[in-house]
Amino acid sequence: MKPNARRQKRREIILSSLDVAIETLNLAKEIASVTPAGAVFGSVSVMLTMIKVGLLRVRVDRVQANRGL
Repeated sequence: MKPNARRQKRREIILSSLDVAIETLNLAKEIASVTPAGAVFGSVSVMLTMIKVGLLRVRVDRVQANRGL
């Protein structure tokens, strides 16, 4: 497997894992009966979303750099 293909596959796995974690935290936030717990779940979900967006942006920047844009 080529290094770029391996890196892309790893990134896809990471993004997929982040999606699952974000959805799980959102569900936990809705189910949580204790207000502080819901706030924590919501905050962590937002942080993971920010990480995910950052990873996606790095990917787009690299694709554009490789194309010479």
